[in-house]
Amino acid sequence: MKDFIKWFLAVIVMLLLCVGFVYLYSYPRLREKGLVDYFQHRQDPDSVDLPRATGLAQCSAAPFIMPTAGWVGILYGDSILGTVNHSGLDIFGLEGNGITPVYAAYDGYVTRLPEWVSAVIIRHPEDPLVPGRQIWTYYTHMGDSSGRSYVIDQIPPGTVELPVKQGTLLGYQGDYNGQSWRPIDTHLHFSIVLDDGNGKFLNETDIANTIDPSPYLGMRLNTTCADRPPLCRPDFGCEPLASQ
Repeated sequence: MKDFIKWFLAVIVMLLLCVGFVYLYSYPRLREKGLVDYFQHRQDPDSVDLPRATGLAQCSAAPFIMPTAGWVGILYGDSILGTVNHSGLDIFGLEGNGITPVYAAYDGYVTRLPEWVSAVIIRHPEDPLVPGRQIWTYYTHMGDSSGRSYVIDQIPPGTVELPVKQGTLLGYQGDYNGQSWRPIDTHLHFSIVLDDGNGKFLNETDIANTIDPSPYLGMRLNTTCADRPPLCRPDFGCEPLASQ
């Protein structure tokens, strides 16, 4: 029995040492990305003034508007908080579920597949930066963890090719994460998705099927050279993570 107790205590100590090592290794990286401030804000909103993007705002010469308001916490290509080579932007509204509006970033045609609880996708027949190319913008997590949707009633499941203008209300931020075991905080996941060449969107969970949003929003949003927090700037480009 004594040997078991010693073995058990040794395992606990090793686990604590591992956790401590991971924390010490990760802390500077999390601090750099603003995540420490975000965690502090979750505990006490008055203790930290998190920088927030403004919904509907548009940088000079950028074709897209910011699709929602909030702290732009996880950027294109980030591998943090359970994400690997993140295929878009995660924008955290901070006010809770069903409050922060989500808007169409650009004119197009919105579709919501019958099985989609919290997501919509907009087809843009003409890429404003690459003439002759069709692209899509994807918006998800617009629902709560129980499966209640925050997508507006005018876009019910099964909607196909409904015309929308830039700035059209699509829904509200939530924390729905499908069948995943991993809970998430209230936010919008926004990505720009490539077309398959036959008028259909590719799988946006693969970063190779998506586009760096930096030039479309006029900000450095690529993890390789990102501003944290993002800000409007003419020199938004940096070495891409994936072929465009």
